[in-house]
Amino acid sequence: MRTPVVVQHQNSQLAPGETASFRQTIARLLPQIRPFVPRLVAGFLCALGAGIVALTIPQVLRTMVNSVLHVGGSTSDVWISAAIVAALGLAEAVLVFFRRIFVITPAARIETNLRIRMYRHLQRLPVAFHDKWGSGQLLSRSMADLGLVRRWLAFGSIMLVVSTVTVFVGLWFMFTSSWLLGLIYLVGAIPITIRAFYFRNVFRAASRLSQDQAGDLATNVEESVHGIRVIKAFGRGGQALEGFGVRARQLRDTEIKKARSLSGFLMLVVSVPEITLGAGLLVGIWLTARGDLTVGDLVAFFATAAVLAAPVEGIGMLLGMTLTTKTALDRHFDVMDTENTIDSPADPVTATRGEGRLSLRRVSFAFPDTRPGAAPILDGVDLEVEPGETMALVGITGSGKSTLLQLVPRLYDVTGGSIAIDGVDIRHLDLDVLRSTVSVAFEDTTLFSSSIADNVLLGANLPRGRDPRLALDEALEVAQAQFAYALDDGVETIIGEEGLSLSGGQRQRIALGRAIAAKPRVLVLDDPLSALDVRTEEAVTERLRSVLSGTTTLLVAHRPSTVMLADRVALLRDGHIDDVGTHAELLARNAHYRYVIASLDEPPTVEDVLQSDNSQGNRA
Repeated sequence: MRTPVVVQHQNSQLAPGETASFRQTIARLLPQIRPFVPRLVAGFLCALGAGIVALTIPQVLRTMVNSVLHVGGSTSDVWISAAIVAALGLAEAVLVFFRRIFVITPAARIETNLRIRMYRHLQRLPVAFHDKWGSGQLLSRSMADLGLVRRWLAFGSIMLVVSTVTVFVGLWFMFTSSWLLGLIYLVGAIPITIRAFYFRNVFRAASRLSQDQAGDLATNVEESVHGIRVIKAFGRGGQALEGFGVRARQLRDTEIKKARSLSGFLMLVVSVPEITLGAGLLVGIWLTARGDLTVGDLVAFFATAAVLAAPVEGIGMLLGMTLTTKTALDRHFDVMDTENTIDSPADPVTATRGEGRLSLRRVSFAFPDTRPGAAPILDGVDLEVEPGETMALVGITGSGKSTLLQLVPRLYDVTGGSIAIDGVDIRHLDLDVLRSTVSVAFEDTTLFSSSIADNVLLGANLPRGRDPRLALDEALEVAQAQFAYALDDGVETIIGEEGLSLSGGQRQRIALGRAIAAKPRVLVLDDPLSALDVRTEEAVTERLRSVLSGTTTLLVAHRPSTVMLADRVALLRDGHIDDVGTHAELLARNAHYRYVIASLDEPPTVEDVLQSDNSQGNRA
């Protein structure tokens, strides 16, 4: 299973391995919050007002008990007091309503902005990043974690502050009723405060572990669903279930540990105030009996305590929610802090419409995680592909052919040397310009859950006025993908996730059509016809020659039939180009080339060689 790369929080200036504080994490969120501050402040004031209004009701009760509920008291005063309490209750409900109205929209917009911003960043990050991160981890960070952030902004952050302020205001009211009873209640905060420091560290660690495990579990589900045919074909459903069960139980254990930590803290938060209230009741009755405390003051004190019960209990849950949100934001910034090492230059070269000459000069490449001292995959590759030429790239398995092709559109960057198109280093070109100049089709095709037309026209930059249907028809005809018209909805047929409803050969032809529709100057093909029969492959190749006659093509070939249809062949060996020539020339002079060809799927016959040699001579 892929594991997340460890990144340094470069924007927060943290040392490697250092954890951001809550203040540092929230400070990084402020630029997203700032446009919505007025509405969030209005929501906070409404919530605070609702809490204050709730605390004024006990004070009305104190006045009513002290001045109305005695011999000779006025009945009208009772009705007035009841009306005041009812009005305060209505005011509290209205304030709660407006609090939700003010904060829900900003919180949802902040969540959406963060999600779009993260998706944009993921699109720009190099392929090397996606090679190491599990898709479930990225999914959980962009969906579940940001959902936590939204709920905390709309409710948790506001109510945590409001509850804290409410508790302090309530304590002040308690002290005005009786300083001794207020002091007894306040003493109960000491064990809660001490426990809170320990709870914060334990719960934060458990929250981070839980979220990471949930991401790993999501990755496991996604990989199992995508590979369900392989799992079924090899009868490994039980093994897959066992592995999933282990991860699911690990997540369960972590969630239980987190829940126990929170429940233990909540037990303390709820029980200690209740115990102090029991002690306060005994002292309060004693003070009332002595005449040092009025009945109204005693009623107000315990009514205020009843109002504070919900905020005090809620502080524990809100603190847990805040800590969970903090870890969610840390996970979000783990991704956002990953540096994009492949980007457009600050001052890109203005590209002109050239012939499409592809030049590789002393190209070297090693993956970022290659251990020190290990030989690079590519080491000093020199290759010149002439404009309009089709160059086949061959070599033994693992020689770096596919890796070399991915350097041309800068899916990876060279670690040494340079690649140029029409004499311009590709690192000096704007990425969008480069990737509209170079079109790619991979052996491992990736299609999207959309229509065939949308998949084929994905990379097409059609001139103004050109009918998309004409470009689509041409691409499908060249790729020999006319089967699309016979489907239930024709080219508008939705092909399903990753195109798995199609056969391997159909998927490859759709992917090739996508590369053709882009009308590139340089076409890079990573054996995109491996699932086709030889005749279909030859038909596709011949149509490519006529339609893209001016397109420079570099293709990885794993079959002799593909090799013989190229103008020239480059032999990749030990990280560099060992020889370049026609298929017949390399067969005649290079023993390693003969070994590579012999190891391919379809050894060529003498007639194949003669036909290839004659066709290449005619083209020359």
